Amino acid sequence: MTAQGLPMAVPSEGLPPRVRIHEVGARDGLQNEQRTVPTEVKAEFIRRLADAGLSTIEATSFVHPEWVPQLADAERLFPLVNDLPVALPVLVPNERGLNRALTLGARRIAVFASATESFAKANLNRTVDEALAMFEPVVRRAKDQKVHVRGYLSMCFGDPWEGPVPIHQVVRVSKALMDMGCDELSLGDTIGVATPGHVLNLLSELNEEGVPTSAIGVHFHDTYGQALANTLAALQHGVTTVDASAGGLGGCPYAKSATGNLATEDLVWMLHGLGIETGVDLGRLTATSVWMAAHLDRPSPSRTLRALSHKE
Repeated sequence: MTAQGLPMAVPSEGLPPRVRIHEVGARDGLQNEQRTVPTEVKAEFIRRLADAGLSTIEATSFVHPEWVPQLADAERLFPLVNDLPVALPVLVPNERGLNRALTLGARRIAVFASATESFAKANLNRTVDEALAMFEPVVRRAKDQKVHVRGYLSMCFGDPWEGPVPIHQVVRVSKALMDMGCDELSLGDTIGVATPGHVLNLLSELNEEGVPTSAIGVHFHDTYGQALANTLAALQHGVTTVDASAGGLGGCPYAKSATGNLATEDLVWMLHGLGIETGVDLGRLTATSVWMAAHLDRPSPSRTLRALSHKE
């Protein structure tokens, strides 16, 4: 990539020196695609993302094929990439999913909870507390086997059925996930309605209730163009783990108002402009997203990707 394709680095005081990007394109991104991507293409996508310098790449989900048919090939896909020298977390919905993941050698798993009753019903056909009860033995068994566990929490800022979500409600479920043994918590703005002040208030409340910033990641959607602003607010609070999706792939099949995830290219451009290390080669990442967009036969929504592509 030419110098014109890199931002001028101007560090800002008070921000972390390095951020770990939790890449979700291969799982959260592709699960929302109408067309099913061939297993070999998914494996190549993950390999290219690793080659671009991403150190954490969420590979797939061990859910029942009827729930997410786009990821029905988890057993075939995971062995094709498990040799990569990167972290490859996988989503597991229950003990059956955990068994499938452990059989293939997965060492990092994630469970997916909801801060709201409406989304818990739509996504898991359970109440919030019933879902937490389902996850508890999954997390306990994973920790017994020294497997890293991430707890996703969706609808942390707004819900399409319930509207704005009270902060105390999010804190309660967050604490439940951490208390059952999760190593890490990812706060999801599933429908993209968060704003920076809301983000800072939630992070402060979590800290006050004993959830350390070091255990928190953020997962923003760009529905209202707020994802980067919200990310910057989280960085100012000390958060060092940010979820993003190559090319801005993804949304949520159970919440129709959820548009794409924060594009990894847009995130990397901002972080590098702030002088924050990511380990990611923006040129290789952009080329990977262009390659995947061609397989999906549609352009990427990433503004950075489009801008850099026009420069070539």
